[in-house]
Amino acid sequence: MTLSRPKGKNPRISQPQKTVILSGAQRSRRACPELAEGTPMKLALAKRLAPFCLCVAFVFSFAQLQAQTDLTLLARVDDHYNHLRTLRARYTEHYTGMGLDRAESGTLTLKKPGLMRWAYDAPSGKVFVLDGHFAWFYTPGDAQVSRTPAKQLDDLRSPLRFLLGHTQLAKELDQIATSPAGPNFRIAGIPKGMAQRVHALTLIVTPTGIIQSMKIEETDGSVTDFTFTQIEENVPVPATNFVFTPPPNVSIVNGVSPI
Repeated sequence: MTLSRPKGKNPRISQPQKTVILSGAQRSRRACPELAEGTPMKLALAKRLAPFCLCVAFVFSFAQLQAQTDLTLLARVDDHYNHLRTLRARYTEHYTGMGLDRAESGTLTLKKPGLMRWAYDAPSGKVFVLDGHFAWFYTPGDAQVSRTPAKQLDDLRSPLRFLLGHTQLAKELDQIATSPAGPNFRIAGIPKGMAQRVHALTLIVTPTGIIQSMKIEETDGSVTDFTFTQIEENVPVPATNFVFTPPPNVSIVNGVSPI
């Protein structure tokens, strides 16, 4: 008996499969069904984290902006003082520490390159002079005068000496931070090489880069404040202002000059 084949498709011949194109989301759901279930949760989490991500981005951007502001302010101070030849100003000095609370005043004179003179009002004749080679500190009535090589100077007033040289505050101070101080700005840092003695040096400067005050906090807790007024720039200053001759019968002692 001859069996007749049913009409229609031949079962022995495989039929071409129909190609189905899936979207990315469909492929993801097929590959990982739990992802489809977790997607709403992840979206909700992302929405919750978005504000925090924005805050992080803002803080990062603010830090970059602050760094640029710091450099701009430091450059303004550098530019102002590096273009000066001389400076003369009145100063007041207030020292607290070691059981002392002392206030003094006088006249500060600076001249390039690296010359400095602090002439105290009282007692008359008390001076701190930097002549380019040595720093001299003398108080009338003392039997000794202190002399320190300029390169070894560790005096707390020495940071101002750099302002009349071709230098940069960013290279003279570590851990620099700036902040507004009323209409002015505050620059804080640690003078390089003085970290064992100085905890912080703070300068108050005007928007144009003029230093109005200097505060020095030492590691032993003592604090010295200098305030500058009646500032005169590029005025004639005789070289004799920076020459110190020890009085007769006064011995010279090599050491660090006190504040």
